[in-house]
Amino acid sequence: MKDLIASKLMLSTTILSGLLVIAIAFVLLQKSTLILTTHSLSELLFSDSWHPSKNEFGFYPFIVGTLWVTGLAMAISTAPSLLMSIYLAEYASTRLRAIVKPMVDLLAGIPSVVYGLWALLLIVPLIRDQVAALVGVTTTGYTVLAGGMVLAVMVTPITISISEEVLRAVPLPIREASMALGATRWQTVKHAIIRSAFPGIIAAVILGFGRAFGETMAVLMVVGNVPMIPVSAFDPAYPIPALIANNYGEMMSIPSYDSALMLAALLLLLVVLLFSIMAAALLAGIKRRYVVG
Repeated sequence: MKDLIASKLMLSTTILSGLLVIAIAFVLLQKSTLILTTHSLSELLFSDSWHPSKNEFGFYPFIVGTLWVTGLAMAISTAPSLLMSIYLAEYASTRLRAIVKPMVDLLAGIPSVVYGLWALLLIVPLIRDQVAALVGVTTTGYTVLAGGMVLAVMVTPITISISEEVLRAVPLPIREASMALGATRWQTVKHAIIRSAFPGIIAAVILGFGRAFGETMAVLMVVGNVPMIPVSAFDPAYPIPALIANNYGEMMSIPSYDSALMLAALLLLLVVLLFSIMAAALLAGIKRRYVVG
């Protein structure tokens, strides 16, 4: 009886967690009904005109800005994160790992506003005074590059921590079999360990992407918050999370503006959900190919 009750309780909790996502999406959709009835979805998604006073709500600049900042952050952080996780899992001594791992976990727990202040004091002036001069452009420093760099720092600890755990979870016989065939340590890591741990590594990168895509405060402080379509890393941008954080509280009294921001939140939720579903399908295929095969 105790086992049955515990099983049903855990099942109910699992179902509830899944229904919570549906409930959030339903509430956001309900709040977005007003803007969806007065504007076509194509107009909202692909128009670059954002003038709430004129009842013009084009989300295209914000979507592009979000993708720019997130993509740049992942491009900067992915390779260094994986290399660091490989070193910690396969090459570092136990003493060094015991020192570095808590520091990496501490980085993951630092509030985003602290990262934002650090970026204001270091990254923005660095881009404005040094990096921009090297490429021959003039900028205030509040750019897509600044947002991408601070996001890269924020997602790196997550990717490192998960990837390192996945690599260390690879069974010892796989390592021993590779070494017994005459493979070097790096060959063992490259062809045996990484191959076995590849689904988990992809999951770590995807979790980092999810953190970067929904991050608000740090990006809001350094990306410029200009509703324009960026064409280079030295242009300002206005990601969707920053749009919601900057405007929601004061615009609740304007029904169309409030509904537009709810639609922005719904778009953010749907994009993250879509990537999660795609990642799950990708992970299932990779697992069948490398683990089962």
